[in-house]
Amino acid sequence: MWVLVGVLLGTTVLGLVWRARQGRVRDITPADSLLPTLSELGETPGERATLLQFSSAFCAPCRATRRVLADVADAVPGVRHVEVDAESHLDVVRRLSILKTPTTLVLDAAGRVTQRASGQPRKEHILAAVAKAVG
Repeated sequence: MWVLVGVLLGTTVLGLVWRARQGRVRDITPADSLLPTLSELGETPGERATLLQFSSAFCAPCRATRRVLADVADAVPGVRHVEVDAESHLDVVRRLSILKTPTTLVLDAAGRVTQRASGQPRKEHILAAVAKAVG
């Protein structure tokens, strides 16, 4: 009986931790610019920031993330939303260590990743990430 209670308690805690981490925007130490990668994808960056979203065809959270990122890009001048089909660009996905969809990379004007979110982010978190990226 105690083993069952322990297993249930452990899985509940792990589930709550996993759920809390979904969509959380994390700071990233800026590295090399992704402007060449955007060019390789046939996309142009935003003047002030770029929201680079990696999605897949049958991903429900990807559609919701698309709406959130498009709303932020429309609301903030100089910010552009770019959506990339992860399945069609596996070389880029591997190079950027994209492990799940949706994954959003917030790029500054120089094309460096400043923040990253795995899962469906909240609009207010993306707005804060954009504010940080644009300075």
